[in-house]
Amino acid sequence: MPRLLRLLLPLVCTAPLLAADDHGTLIFQDDFARNEAQESSDAPGNGWATNSKSRAKGHKQVDLRDGALHIFIHAAADHAVSVTHAAEFADGAVALRFKLEDARDSLGLDFADLGRKDVHAGHLFAARVSPKQVLLQDLATGNMRLDLRIARQAKQPLSDEQKAALVGKEKKLPAALAVGIWHDLLVKISGDELSVTIDGTLVGQLKSPGIAHPTKRVLRLAVPRNAVVDDVKIWRKS
Repeated sequence: MPRLLRLLLPLVCTAPLLAADDHGTLIFQDDFARNEAQESSDAPGNGWATNSKSRAKGHKQVDLRDGALHIFIHAAADHAVSVTHAAEFADGAVALRFKLEDARDSLGLDFADLGRKDVHAGHLFAARVSPKQVLLQDLATGNMRLDLRIARQAKQPLSDEQKAALVGKEKKLPAALAVGIWHDLLVKISGDELSVTIDGTLVGQLKSPGIAHPTKRVLRLAVPRNAVVDDVKIWRKS
């Protein structure tokens, strides 16, 4: 073997490991390769919870099949399906595989801190993926800020400050994702920046103050219709 190749080989072999370590410390992973304890209601296991009891009259909305998590909204539901897991960090990353089986389907990764009382339901920020678009949102200082949400629900006019608070709090990015096939998703949080990479290509970033909230405590998989998820990994960098 030529001397130069011998010198380069260790660097090539360790490159994937170094790239993965750049996300921080792996704090959670799930490949959903298990059976549910029962089939009559949601029982995803491994620390996952759902909102089916409170928002879908207890009807089943998640199912472990073929080594993946199938999420589907029930006709009785009055809210999108929310599948939640603890995920505490300041900066970090979430990776998963997902499949949308219809052009109307979407998957949201919603980060929350229920201890934060000035925003509705602890919403901090989100990345929402659909076949034609990726939507990045700062919810904490945007439209889930409690006073903004109360005014919106009451159909009250917003003050000049409230209108200004909504400016720049979301970004819509075009996408062209085939339905019915698996895609790789990586969402990274660094300070006040949220970035999304799909199938190895950076889709875009959003910089906004709500993203920098120091305690992200819950990951919510938000599904208004249907989605399939597998191989979830969560890293903490700080």
